[in-house]
Amino acid sequence: MNHSSVKILALIAFGVFASANAQTNDVTTPLHAMQPDYVTPYVVPEKNNIEAILNRVYNFLEENTASKVLNASDNSEVKDFKKAKGKLVFSPGSFRLTSYEWGVTYAGMLLAAEATGKKEYADYANKRIKLIADLAENFKSENVQDSPIRTVLKPHALDDAGALCAAFIKAKKAGLNANVDPVINNFIKYISEKEYRLKDGTLARNRPQNNTLWLDDMFMSVPALAQMGSYTGEKKYFDDAVKQVNQFSERMFNSQKGIYMHGWVESMQTHPEFHWARANGWAVMTMVELLEVLPKNHPGYPQVLAQLQKHIAGLMQYQDGTGFWHQLLDRNDSYLETSATAIYAYSIARAINRGYVDKLAYAPAVLLAWNAVASKVNEKGQVEGTCVGTGMAFDPAFYYYRPINLFAAHGYGPVLLAGAEIITLLKNNQFEMNDSSIQLKIKG
Repeated sequence: MNHSSVKILALIAFGVFASANAQTNDVTTPLHAMQPDYVTPYVVPEKNNIEAILNRVYNFLEENTASKVLNASDNSEVKDFKKAKGKLVFSPGSFRLTSYEWGVTYAGMLLAAEATGKKEYADYANKRIKLIADLAENFKSENVQDSPIRTVLKPHALDDAGALCAAFIKAKKAGLNANVDPVINNFIKYISEKEYRLKDGTLARNRPQNNTLWLDDMFMSVPALAQMGSYTGEKKYFDDAVKQVNQFSERMFNSQKGIYMHGWVESMQTHPEFHWARANGWAVMTMVELLEVLPKNHPGYPQVLAQLQKHIAGLMQYQDGTGFWHQLLDRNDSYLETSATAIYAYSIARAINRGYVDKLAYAPAVLLAWNAVASKVNEKGQVEGTCVGTGMAFDPAFYYYRPINLFAAHGYGPVLLAGAEIITLLKNNQFEMNDSSIQLKIKG
């Protein structure tokens, strides 16, 4: 071998040696500090960014929901309801002002105003709540179908009454100057006296089968009853609210999984369990809303608190690595759903802020949930990835293939609630990146 060949081999060997030493390995690089390829931003959210998202949602809703009443005959604006005759309609919009989803949205706007100090959020809710109350006060037509608030005047289901009732009371307690008491009393009368119940007093429906419990109905009734108890001081409303939580939970809560089934039919010997995400959201939000106003010396307070803690612990087992929860909680091949994730972000953050659960254990996962939700608010302020309104089924295909839609109203209120409550969480706590993970910062 000549001198040139030896030199070439030496250079090749040196190159191989240098390449080996340049490799990213456990000797050359602190591998634990490498940046993972996160699907959802793995950061502590900033208040300004949250407010920017809330503002986008607000602007979209302000532009796309009615704020006036028109004569159906000529589309002229009705300004004096005392003189209005004939059929009336709301001005054009993409969402219904009297739906239960919009009861949640009004509550979300009120909480956003409280968290940010921005009056326009409360104005959004108050303007429309006052509009509904003024219409109800001056309704004279013999035909309820002539009114755009026919489900307010004559509720036919808990969906028509509960969420709106709770929001109306919250608005009144926050200073709304409007005659909302007749509407509130009408809603509560329906919930307390007219809605169908099982023999033990549990609120029920006769669809899709006779004597059916819908988990959704915890939210469609209990927060309104709780707020009425707070508003009037009458213990009977608190008693009924606690009874509903306990009796729904006895039948529908799976203590091994820590989550609820969606539906329960009295006549079934076997109760199929489909753990629909948004229904579990309504349940966890119900308990948070009840504890907010339930007197701590009420005999049912410890039961409700314990049930909330068990439910939150169960829910946290099913959070996806993206920060979302699945449409069917315990079936991770079902799609990731936005509205339920937003409801959990709000409810668990509020539970942390009120001291109901361990903030050291749950706060980082709640921030991840918010980051996931934030990724679904597009530049127009529309909420993506929300399941449309959903009935009840006893087969998986129904839940797996429920459509999602930008105009599914269920997503907007929960996003407002979640963002507002996360702002409060960040105000009251500090977070840090500790060994690459988000941790609650503890003094000392």
